[in-house]
Amino acid sequence: MPLYLSRFNYTPETWARMIVHPEDRSKAAQSYIESVGGKLHGFWYAFGTHDGYNLWEAPDNVSMAAVALAIGGGGALSSFETTVLLTVEETLDALRKAEQVQYRAPGT
Repeated sequence: MPLYLSRFNYTPETWARMIVHPEDRSKAAQSYIESVGGKLHGFWYAFGTHDGYNLWEAPDNVSMAAVALAIGGGGALSSFETTVLLTVEETLDALRKAEQVQYRAPGT
């Protein structure tokens, strides 16, 4: 199954609610991805550009998109970005296929 890396930021209101009622949100994230047949591999909070990161496995892009849409539409986050991760083998396959693409630079 494909792997996905998500980066998210909570809204100030979400942080305020969590200060009053601390909660392990990894359990919620796990239930979201499992509802589409996937698996949560990790959930981390961080200092820096993003408040947290998730590493997910989902059956396909549509399933992951469904989870991302549900989470993003929930109102607790100010941003949610998801990146499809490629294995080394998939990247090697893409490199081999790239050789077959007849690319032409603009204006040439």
